[in-house]
Amino acid sequence: MSEIMDSIRARAAKLNRHIVLPEGNDERTIRAAAAIAERKMARITVLGKRAEMQKLCPDVSLDGFQIIDPATSDKLNEYADLLYELRKAKGMTREAAQATAVDPLYFGTLMLKADDADGLVAGAINSTGAVLRPALQIIKTAPGIGSASSCFIMALPKENPAYKLYGENGVLVYGDCGVIPNPTEEQLVDIAYSTAKTARDVCGFAEQRVALLSFSTKGSAKDPLVDKVTGALAKIKAKYPDMKVDGELQGDAALVPRVAEKKVKGGSDVAGKANVLIFPDLNAGNIAYKLTQYLGGAEAIGPLIQGLAKPVNDLSRGCSVEDIISVVAVVVLNTQK
Repeated sequence: MSEIMDSIRARAAKLNRHIVLPEGNDERTIRAAAAIAERKMARITVLGKRAEMQKLCPDVSLDGFQIIDPATSDKLNEYADLLYELRKAKGMTREAAQATAVDPLYFGTLMLKADDADGLVAGAINSTGAVLRPALQIIKTAPGIGSASSCFIMALPKENPAYKLYGENGVLVYGDCGVIPNPTEEQLVDIAYSTAKTARDVCGFAEQRVALLSFSTKGSAKDPLVDKVTGALAKIKAKYPDMKVDGELQGDAALVPRVAEKKVKGGSDVAGKANVLIFPDLNAGNIAYKLTQYLGGAEAIGPLIQGLAKPVNDLSRGCSVEDIISVVAVVVLNTQK
């Protein structure tokens, strides 16, 4: 495990947050819940039936965390009423709300909405769409943010020469790499802000230096694709005047001081020393994180969902118990205001 992940887990344990895991019919989820409880990293509620959980994991003690069966919970009617009020304008009936609220993904999300939990982690057995749908319907985006997005924390190994040269001890944050295929200028603003917030809250970056990437540096090429990045930069500076951000920058101009000196005239708080990289579209972001992971040997932590009013995060369906523990730690840190 990387140093950054060790740090994330240790910092999460100090916050004593309450995280709900809706997938109590998954063995990895149950084992992760027990491990998190034992390590006192968070207070955990798992949704499902105790007898079925014990059958799945007969060697695991279920006493360290709370278990709620949505179908028999005394909160079910309250949550169904809440869901009805939130969705009636979209045509949801009371009967449909009652039937939907019992679904563990919806029940867990309603726990967040009702302030009965601080965060949610799911996706071990559910698709990304299934996890995010109730979050977008019920939790919605944070104030001032129009679009949810995602990022990856990229942690280079110490043996890679780039470890000492780039990011914060070889750690950079890439956004968006998994949600918005072709962001508008306004969506790039949201992505930049949310990714910088993740860099601060989750990675602990004291200073977030945000580079808006392009195939052009400061007018070296003319194209509508470049115009979108420069337009986003202007909007970011207007909306978040204290953010350290620059663009458009090519990857080398964002990361390498000697290249930045040649390509960026007039000085920059970001060029040559960026630790947060914002990609112009999902093609670039997804390709870049995978190349960094496999060619650079980096640990890729994510995708981390960001921009929601309360933290919800998806898991890979191939995740391990340790992966679930790590994502819970990230979600705990994302509960910080």
